[in-house]
Amino acid sequence: MKPLRATFGLIVLLFAALGLYWLLTPRSTDTVTKNKAESLPTVVSVQIGKLRLMTLHRYVTGYGSVGPAPATATQPAADAPLAAPTAGVVAGVNVAEGGRVRRGELIMTLNSASVTAAFAQQEIERQKKLYAEHNTSLKNLQSARAQLALLQVVSPLSGTVVSLNAKPGQAVDGKTMVAEVMDLNRLVVKTSVPESVSDQLTPGEPVQVLTAPPARAKLSFVSPAVDSTNGTVAAWARLPAKSGFRPGRFVALRIVTATCANCLAAPQASVVTDEKGQSVISFVRGSEAVQIPVRTGFADNGWVEVKAAGLKAGDTVVTVGAYGLPKKTKIQVVNP
Repeated sequence: MKPLRATFGLIVLLFAALGLYWLLTPRSTDTVTKNKAESLPTVVSVQIGKLRLMTLHRYVTGYGSVGPAPATATQPAADAPLAAPTAGVVAGVNVAEGGRVRRGELIMTLNSASVTAAFAQQEIERQKKLYAEHNTSLKNLQSARAQLALLQVVSPLSGTVVSLNAKPGQAVDGKTMVAEVMDLNRLVVKTSVPESVSDQLTPGEPVQVLTAPPARAKLSFVSPAVDSTNGTVAAWARLPAKSGFRPGRFVALRIVTATCANCLAAPQASVVTDEKGQSVISFVRGSEAVQIPVRTGFADNGWVEVKAAGLKAGDTVVTVGAYGLPKKTKIQVVNP
């Protein structure tokens, strides 16, 4: 009987120890807490935005350089490199580099091997007096004026002297560019666009020059010819007068090719692609976000045109946190 009693006592002690272990071990509390947590709905922290009605654009983007406007049917070119009319020596310079000149204003005078500018001017005055007295012919007066014209460099347009390449005493000839005058109020941005998008461009369309701050221009020319070396089409946009740009500056630009007024637009971050490749947004209903398939259109400056039944301006959508969001889930808004 004693061995039986001893065995029974050991069994009782063993069960008592196991019960005490189960009550005291912290892992049992963790398991209960975990089970409770798993039974609670998942709450995702997100940021939100609202749908808006706004004007969006489509663009052709590119790069170009600022330069003088080429000649048109109504205006001469805005740039005039000036060569010496004849071989000679510079007698005098009447302007300074950077100075303003008017059309027809004298820039410099020359002395040729046969006559000086001073003598040619005196000869004109003499022929004028004789002509007034009927003692010379109109042909002689005109010849005297033509002789002086060969010894003068005058500006063919009103503008700024952007370069001055000769000084008194310097020998020049007909190949020497002695000065350059440019009308800085008639500048263009010259660019090249791929032939594939050139058909979308029409003169008169708005152009955004992406400087700081951005400048507005207007497309004034699209070439009908394609550059066979690179498959591009030349185009240029006219800058407004007094734009402050300097010739030779390299800039980025966007040419507007289409405009959508009163588009329903969503913040770009709110439009994501689901596992099927469909564009979706997460529409906020109370404390839940529900995915809605949308059709997208114009995209401009961080906004995307969206179309779907029932959507309207002012609706709230998830922005930050929209990617990978379940089709329907509890959310917590944490907008800064």
